Amino acid sequence: MTEDFPPNSDSPSLDTHIAHSARVWNYILGGKDNYPADREAGDLILKMFPDFARIARLQRYFLHRAVRFLTAEAGIRQFLDIGTGLPTHDNTHEVAQRIAPSSRIVYVDNDPIVLIHARALLTSAPEGVTDYIDADVRDPERILEHAAHTLDFTKPVALMMLGILGQLSDDDDPAGIINRLLADLPSGSYLALSDGINTNQALNAAIAAYNTRSANTYHVRTPQQIASFFNGLELVEPGVVVTSRWRPDLADLTPAPEPEEASMCGVARKP
Repeated sequence: MTEDFPPNSDSPSLDTHIAHSARVWNYILGGKDNYPADREAGDLILKMFPDFARIARLQRYFLHRAVRFLTAEAGIRQFLDIGTGLPTHDNTHEVAQRIAPSSRIVYVDNDPIVLIHARALLTSAPEGVTDYIDADVRDPERILEHAAHTLDFTKPVALMMLGILGQLSDDDDPAGIINRLLADLPSGSYLALSDGINTNQALNAAIAAYNTRSANTYHVRTPQQIASFFNGLELVEPGVVVTSRWRPDLADLTPAPEPEEASMCGVARKP
């Protein structure tokens, strides 16, 4: 992995006494890169909504399927993955470079522990490039500026935003952030997006409880709001759907339906 700029000096320091979404997510997925506060918050969610661990796995399976589609079928060779989280099995660069070793991937996150692990683990195939930007999704200008060091914005890019928009309140203008990021990407680029929806009351209650003890709150939205993030883009079949129903395959080993439609996703092309 290359790095031609210093980490963001404004990044928050590592505070292990309060839960952080990347580490809670890591715990729920069975990882070990978390602290007691993260495990306490994760256990609270799982107690109130036991299916959350399965929702987390479904999100990962969607990432695998979306990257496979974008690389093998759409011919994408560049990825801007915002809200990386802690590295786990089959990250974006691993899936993409397994199909196209020359793929170039830029990850973006602003959790100090994610930065540490990214530097150590997010290594690239020799033919490609994997890089990391320490930045907040609310600062698209910084993201685009530094991503341009690695990605060629004259060629299509896949913008990956999986689970990250839930970290933003409506006041943060998530649709505006998406539009700003896409504005610098050429025609033929793609948006892959997934996030939680507010149609499951047990999930809503669990998220509300989680928000009282986390450093960063999570915001579930209506299915219509999730769909609106794709406005102006050409949706790939089957459109914006429950996460488990986006081009499922047997390799995911998820035969059961998603619990009461707790998250939605889609992939769309910029005209």
